[in-house]
Amino acid sequence: MPTRPSRELEIVPNPATARRYVVRMVCPEFTCLCPRTGQPDFATLVVEYVPAEGLIELKSLKQYLWSWRDEGVFHEAVVNRVLDDLTAAARPHWMRVAGFFRVRGGITTTVVAATGEAPRDVPAWPQPPAEHEA
Repeated sequence: MPTRPSRELEIVPNPATARRYVVRMVCPEFTCLCPRTGQPDFATLVVEYVPAEGLIELKSLKQYLWSWRDEGVFHEAVVNRVLDDLTAAARPHWMRVAGFFRVRGGITTTVVAATGEAPRDVPAWPQPPAEHEA
């Protein structure tokens, strides 16, 4: 397993395929670059999913998210791309990715994208991290 940024995601077997449950992963140190200014954008990314056959291995997720740190990309684009990449790799029943981007020019940005049918027992909106609230 590499110890540097990588877009490769490792999927491990789900040990409880007979049960529908939600996995929630929070990355409070997500970084990408503003495509206009080259300045760093900081965010907390929240990934929630109902796994099918596979689970996203956490170290590979960390390295995948790390791979965005030098990429110039708009907030909306990166959240949707992360959702697409994770969905393609893990093939979950349902997945949601929320990006809570820190203040930039006096404005915070929240982007939420989802795929599949949402389970009934998951909140309709992920709770923002404390530092994101005004």
